[in-house]
Amino acid sequence: MSWTKENLPNNLQLFLAYLDIEKGYSKATLRAYARDLIDFEKHLNQQNKTLDLPEEITKQDILAFLNLLYSQNLEKSSLARKLSSLRGFFRFLLKRKKIQNNPILNIKNPKQNKKIPRVLNIDQILTLLETELEPTPKNLRDIALAELIYGSGLRISEALNLNLDHIDLGQEVVIVMGKGQKERLLPLSHKSIQRLQAYLEQRQAFNPSPQEQAFFLGTRGKRLHRREANRILLRLATKAKLNLHLSAHTLRHCFATHLLQAGADLRTVQELLGHKNISTTQRYTHLNLDTILKVYDKAHPLAQK
Repeated sequence: MSWTKENLPNNLQLFLAYLDIEKGYSKATLRAYARDLIDFEKHLNQQNKTLDLPEEITKQDILAFLNLLYSQNLEKSSLARKLSSLRGFFRFLLKRKKIQNNPILNIKNPKQNKKIPRVLNIDQILTLLETELEPTPKNLRDIALAELIYGSGLRISEALNLNLDHIDLGQEVVIVMGKGQKERLLPLSHKSIQRLQAYLEQRQAFNPSPQEQAFFLGTRGKRLHRREANRILLRLATKAKLNLHLSAHTLRHCFATHLLQAGADLRTVQELLGHKNISTTQRYTHLNLDTILKVYDKAHPLAQK
């Protein structure tokens, strides 16, 4: 069956509308929730059940769905995401009093394999951001984008969603709309200010319409797309002769790691990154033992000689 918005289960349509209107989730997040719950609906249909009769759904139905996903060798992170989608859906049904008992209660996420994202050292970052480029409008835009992501720790979506009035070079701040439409105010580094100003002076070269408010523009004068932004970072890495696959996530991770290595506290980094839970921030950090020992020797009263 081909799923369209019109033939989605009614409860799923209501849930997605709730996430969109009340929670302010992005289109990408809404699509992910829809995919996960459609997969579960397909599984339920084979048992002659549906999301529109949620009181008939049992814990065994969810466990059987998980077993099916395990048999398909799905990544543990994908399993956890699908469970998260189901949890959100059943919480919504409880809140709307469409069910009395939560069938997903006490079903835990699979234990995740810990992956430490790659981090560039300071010399590599400087090589990337200080590479001499011809001052064309595209090059000025590209280096401004990379400098901003590393300098302020933005997600790629946050950087691309910026409008002209979100960046105040005079006050040296950028207003970022994060996940769940949560706004946060971030400082701009002096280097970022220089790069952003240089790009702004050439922004009109992209021929935007008078109504276009996007800060970062693509070749057609519209908001820069994520795919092209990823290609930009790869090109910068190539020009800097860095033999690595550079992504916005890498630069964001470097931002967090380098701050912590310089002595910033975890809570501050959490706020800068816009993480709801500090455990998420901890996954971004992997201080080397030498740094930890130096901080310990400096700060702990019983460690001082």
